Amino acid sequence: METITEQLEQEIKLLHAHVCEGLGDPKRVLILYLLATRPRNVTELAEALDIPQPTASHHLKVIRDRGLVLAERDGTAVYYSLADHRVIEALDILREMLADLLAQRASLMGISG
Repeated sequence: METITEQLEQEIKLLHAHVCEGLGDPKRVLILYLLATRPRNVTELAEALDIPQPTASHHLKVIRDRGLVLAERDGTAVYYSLADHRVIEALDILREMLADLLAQRASLMGISG
């Protein structure tokens, strides 16, 4: 029987705390996709997502605290950017997996229906 090492367990706990919880809301994932194209301020993000600015600020705080985005002040405005573009690559892989899963389920339903 294979065992899970303490190191792996610790890494998974950190992954969950830093990344998974940061991605735990669809709006935060959308913010990451918006920031993949260029840095934006909270007003731009709120308008693009059609959400109140305080809500956008809250989401930004969550993903900033987890190290997924960086904040840089420019005069009175703060611009946010991705801390690491690999998060988009990881999200794209997950989206591909989901598309394959949904296609497989649709195919199975077509066979049994």
